[in-house]
Formats: sequence, C-alpha cells, structure tokens
Amino acid sequence: MRTQKTPGERDPRSLALYQAILRLNTLEDCIRFFDDLCAVTELRTLEQRYDVAKCLLQGKVYAEIRKETGASSATVSRVNRMLNYGTGAVSASVRFDLDQGAAAEQPKAE
Repeated sequence: MRTQKTPGERDPRSLALYQAILRLNTLEDCIRFFDDLCAVTELRTLEQRYDVAKCLLQGKVYAEIRKETGASSATVSRVNRMLNYGTGAVSASVRFDLDQGAAAEQPKAE
C-alpha cells in the first residue's frame, strides 16, 4: 500500500461539500450555510476577492481597487492572476453580475 504521494499528486476531492452547495435554494440559505461553515475572516476574504475581481473586470487600476475594497496589492495581484490563468468560473460569474447590474440600470423601453 502506497502512503506517499508523488510530486503534484493531490488528495481526491471530497464532493460532499459541492453537492451540499448545489442543494441550496435561496440567497438566505446560502448565507446561513456559509456563516455556519466558515469563520468570519474566511468569508470576508472570499467576498473581498470577488469584489476585487469585479473591479478588475471593470478595468479599474490597482490603486483604485485597493482604495475601494481595502485589499492589499498582493491580493489584487493574486486575483488578477486567477482571472487570467484560472478556470474562468469566477470571471464568468462576475461578468454575469456586471451584466445583470447594467441591465437593471437600463431605462425600460416604452
């Protein structure tokens, strides 16, 4: 039985957490779930990274993002790297949010 992993080998991903998230039905369910699961600092870190991603996709510069979000330059750089080299899932989600916000701000045609 092998006990050591080769370099780059990862533990198998536990899918139970992701399946539980998929079962959440409302924003309130989601907030309560993550409030129970995560420490406040963990949640604020995730929320901040999402806000930084939104700013980056809006074309804001690092200094403006740092001022607006309170994120360090290292965090802004990390999120920028994730947007450029990650899976694209966060980028797609943020773009959806930005599009929805833009659509909500559009005047209704009469």
